[in-house]
Amino acid sequence: MVFKRLLGAIGVGGPSVDTVLDSGVVVPGGAVSGRVWLKGGSAAVEIEHIGLELLARVEAEHEDGESEGAVVFERFTVGGGFRLGEEEEREVPFSVPVPWETPVTELYGQPLGIVLGVRTEVGVAGARDKGDLDPLTVGPLPVQEAVLEALGQLGFGFRSADLEYGRIGGTGQRLPFYQEIELTPAPRYAHAVNEIELTFLASPAGLEVVLEADKRGGPFSSGHDALTRFTVRHEDVPALDWNGEVDGWIRQLIAHRESYGAHATYGHVEHHGHVEHHGHSEHHDHDDRHHSGPGLGTAVAAGAAGLAVGVVGGMVAAEVVDEIGDFFEGDED
Repeated sequence: MVFKRLLGAIGVGGPSVDTVLDSGVVVPGGAVSGRVWLKGGSAAVEIEHIGLELLARVEAEHEDGESEGAVVFERFTVGGGFRLGEEEEREVPFSVPVPWETPVTELYGQPLGIVLGVRTEVGVAGARDKGDLDPLTVGPLPVQEAVLEALGQLGFGFRSADLEYGRIGGTGQRLPFYQEIELTPAPRYAHAVNEIELTFLASPAGLEVVLEADKRGGPFSSGHDALTRFTVRHEDVPALDWNGEVDGWIRQLIAHRESYGAHATYGHVEHHGHVEHHGHSEHHDHDDRHHSGPGLGTAVAAGAAGLAVGVVGGMVAAEVVDEIGDFFEGDED
């Protein structure tokens, strides 16, 4: 689907702007391309610059509670420095890189309720107009998809997904926020944890996978969180037994907390205004077995369709498209 929204004229008799994103879903580390269409108004104007901003709706926790806001996580200049004549039409093509840590907005066609947008800014005669906003759809990288497929086959369910403002210490995180995908535990681990939160931090070299387990508390003890970190390479995708690999991660996550309890001192995660300790495990082993079999992704797709976002199936996509302009309107950095 080509996302298209017409921006009203910039001032009385000014030029109109229409940004059209090319069809298709982008992936982290890829590129978003399209065209900015300009049509001159009743008089010639100098187009000083044409800029694009990538925005995200992000949650932040603080002493007074929780709030949401728009975060600009990348900016580009894609044109400018020319005169647009009266009624003249001009096309400005663009292709800009998407950061590797850009959050995933859909899994197997099922939207997660994550709101990302591409906003166009046009500078005319010293004035800036921010108004043309198009939703951005991001799918998973092959390595992210492999992890999610394995989780689905192992019996984990998808509960929700959001973007949290803050940084996870001890990682290579670059963006000022990170994505959390909340999972219900597989039956075999339901006795040990209430939920598991998954964060992907992608880079050109591979993927950092941060897992956080919300442990069940006993009648005489309170629950607590455990974090571990694993790394895989992009080229490992066809070589690993992903079900075994991911199950091993979960076992290490649970075993780590059982061994070290609340006194682990292997690093920290900085978010929500406090510091939480976590374990650190680097895992690079792989074998020559290929992950294959019928119905891969079926369990994950079913889980994504049941996300606790208050909607059913494809209704999320329509609501995100409708709300994105309202949410980002008037938001600055």
